[in-house]
Amino acid sequence: MLNALDTDVIRKLHAAMNEAEKDPLVMCVVLTGEGKAFSAGADIRSLKNRQKLAEVSFMEHLRTETNPLISKMRHMDKPIIAMINGVAAGAGMSLALAADIKIMVEGTRFVEAFAKIGLAPDAGATFLMTRSFGASRAMELALTGGEIDAKEAERLGAVNLVVPPNRLETDTRALAERLAKGPMGIRLAKRGMNRALVADLDTTLDYEAHLQEIVAASEDFKEGVDAFYEKRPAKFRGK
Repeated sequence: MLNALDTDVIRKLHAAMNEAEKDPLVMCVVLTGEGKAFSAGADIRSLKNRQKLAEVSFMEHLRTETNPLISKMRHMDKPIIAMINGVAAGAGMSLALAADIKIMVEGTRFVEAFAKIGLAPDAGATFLMTRSFGASRAMELALTGGEIDAKEAERLGAVNLVVPPNRLETDTRALAERLAKGPMGIRLAKRGMNRALVADLDTTLDYEAHLQEIVAASEDFKEGVDAFYEKRPAKFRGK
């Protein structure tokens, strides 16, 4: 219901990410929800139906199921677009924020739902909210279980684009196709940007040099230079 993230869904998402990462024909991944919601977060009903809630190990579930999915999204080289077609709450918000580029439909919202049911943020929410909304706003959300609507999320830079419903799929597809036709360098750019989130300047400078050495030996770099001098569009192959 509302794309709740139960164990089965999380495992299927992780398997799909692994498959996309390994498939040489897949150059960009689009993640969206079925129906009117992106994801309502963890499946609370499945917890209520257990005989003894005290027997549930949240730590084990997070470490073995949810956390590896979020980590996979951040560390796989291929770009991921979140097409946020409806509310993204709790772990569903983390899933959306873990994408590289976010396109959100007008009128929807992010909901920090953990506080509303007596839990602390998880699924990378503390890391992702702080960097997406800013430290003060993220703290407010974490402590109050508050919401941020699409326009505010765009203003804060948490999402790249907010569009009306009739443009969500077409605008997302256009961007996905553009990224899919991009050079090998955009995959390494993702590595560099992610590393920069947690590294100091000198470490970042050194890592950039390392990545540039790899890209400079690629077929795409040669094609890009040739196309520049020949005054024509480059035809990249992702190699």
